[in-house]
Amino acid sequence: MNDGKTTERIWDKFLTDRDKAVFKASGFGAKGGYGKRPALLVIDVSWAFAGDKPEPILDSIKRWSTSCGAESWDAIAKIKVLAETFRARKLPVIYTTGVARDDGWDMGSWSWKNPRMNEAFDRPQVLDGNEIVSEIAPQPQDLMVLKQKPSGFFGTNLSAYLTLLGADSVIVTGTTTSGCVRATVIDAFSLNYRVAVAEDACFDRAQASHAINLCDMHAKYADVLPTADIIAHIKTLPDGLFPNLPKGVPAHAPVSGTPDLRLVSSA
Repeated sequence: MNDGKTTERIWDKFLTDRDKAVFKASGFGAKGGYGKRPALLVIDVSWAFAGDKPEPILDSIKRWSTSCGAESWDAIAKIKVLAETFRARKLPVIYTTGVARDDGWDMGSWSWKNPRMNEAFDRPQVLDGNEIVSEIAPQPQDLMVLKQKPSGFFGTNLSAYLTLLGADSVIVTGTTTSGCVRATVIDAFSLNYRVAVAEDACFDRAQASHAINLCDMHAKYADVLPTADIIAHIKTLPDGLFPNLPKGVPAHAPVSGTPDLRLVSSA
């Protein structure tokens, strides 16, 4: 792609010579550039998608049907550093996760393509599958967006929160690269936010889907960059970009692993 770099990318081994020639000739993959006021989006990094511990995916999905296996935890380590960097610079960190009725009625179309989707409703789990993994648990000043479909924007308060904050760009992390991350990226692009995707802070259950969707997002919708590059950029930003961040002062001690419920979307 026309990104001015010769370094091999994660998707290169999946592209044919024809694909590479098309990208080179068409101009796709140019650098879009960062915005001035970025928010970090952490998409769906919950027990249901990461499993409850690092283990091979074929073992993890025996208990967590949507788990992405050990690769999840490699990305989680990168997300942790990114989130800590954003908080240290007083920049917003916004999480998304799923929400459903106890009887699963509002899962709707999710069950059409995967017969295992109702397992969480058929048997009790020690952990709530929608809870963000404890290693990167939201802090009181962070924002939480509850969603029922792939995009973090669809039917949620995310766009309103970004407007309230005054953000002009998003850095996207999380899972799955080919599903909820991609859907969120496309909606952010469609809303004219500048978008960057932290390549090594995203994960998916299929290696080819992960790589090719990073490729496609980089070609058309976002700059796909290593976490280290994004952190280096964040550290150059001026102070005081978000004077109206939530104060994050809980009215009472929060439930373990969750932010002050006053900050939770009711979507």
